Amino acid sequence: MADPSTIDLHISKTNQRLKAARMGFRVERRGQKLSLRGTLPPRPGSHRLRPHQQRLPLDLPANSAGLKQAEQAAKVIAAQLIQHTFDWHHYLSGDGGRLHQMDLPEQIQAFKVHVLTHPQRGSNPGSVRSTWEMAYAPYCKVLLNLASDRPNLSLPEIIYLTVQQTTPHSRSRQVCCTTMSALAAFLQITLPIDLKTYWGDYGASKTQRRDLPDDDAILAAYGLIPNPTWQMVYGLMATYGLRNHEVFFCDLTALKAGDRTPIIEVLETTKTGSHQVWPFPPHWVDQFNLRQGNLPPFTTDLSQTTLQRIGQQVSTQFRRYGIPFSPYDLRHAWAIRTIHLGIPDTVAAKMMGHSVAIHTRTYHRWITLRDQQQAVDAALQRQQTQNSPSRL
Repeated sequence: MADPSTIDLHISKTNQRLKAARMGFRVERRGQKLSLRGTLPPRPGSHRLRPHQQRLPLDLPANSAGLKQAEQAAKVIAAQLIQHTFDWHHYLSGDGGRLHQMDLPEQIQAFKVHVLTHPQRGSNPGSVRSTWEMAYAPYCKVLLNLASDRPNLSLPEIIYLTVQQTTPHSRSRQVCCTTMSALAAFLQITLPIDLKTYWGDYGASKTQRRDLPDDDAILAAYGLIPNPTWQMVYGLMATYGLRNHEVFFCDLTALKAGDRTPIIEVLETTKTGSHQVWPFPPHWVDQFNLRQGNLPPFTTDLSQTTLQRIGQQVSTQFRRYGIPFSPYDLRHAWAIRTIHLGIPDTVAAKMMGHSVAIHTRTYHRWITLRDQQQAVDAALQRQQTQNSPSRL
């Protein structure tokens, strides 16, 4: 092992040469490994838009041979930057080649790059970015804070401690377990105990029952909105059961063209991809003036914003206008409306952009009541037919 004071002296001389050659990089020693620091483009998934000072990890030992390679790497990367061929993925590939040499913040950053650049099949950039910001990022931050406070604990111990910070049998516990499992798999860490054992029995049956607004309440709340563009947002959500952000990612061509059946199409860039939706009830299309209305100007470029942020802006506006229920209550009320109208669950689930399993689990109570009522109505109808006098 090289003497730290000796190698640091050699690093200093190397940095003098790099500075004289105006390479824009300096070599740093982090423990027994070398890295470069300089102005680099934003990493994939970063909110930064311009190049800024960053550390670039090198899988090189802090010795004379490693230092020579680091100096050469600085020259190569400087040339790549001039030629606009530099690619972060060569250094944060997520293949495990350098991960074990990174410190925890760098590993988390590499994990972020992996999540954002290796989405699951069928995912879209907007939903992937929202998943990172809403689910993964908060628990990774908790992990980093716990690791800083408990430096004596191993990473698996910190992972279990992060999970234990959440409430048992809650959605947050399940999301945290999912995040930590994905992180452990990415870092190729074997956890002694499968995190699924910590999930608990959270499910739709455990969620609080929503006191959903009826149609009269929905119509009354519409009158609280003075801005015509936000009336359009409200009307679309109420009539088509859209998620907060979906309002701004719809093809309204059929609606604007005056079609008798004004079907709208939710675009591929949304959370659950493209799907068509019918209005329920149809007469709300004209009652809310949806054929002529316009949406408020919103930034929908998902390289600059996320689906989550757009959804949050809608929720904020509802509160601003004093709407006595949440935007999502409009979606749930739409779903219940389709159940009472007898729309098959498979059809309603497809229009809502989720699976039949999620649909029946989420609306199990109302679906069960519908099925029971249909059974009772059928039995009464049979009895009435049996007791009625025979027609001559």
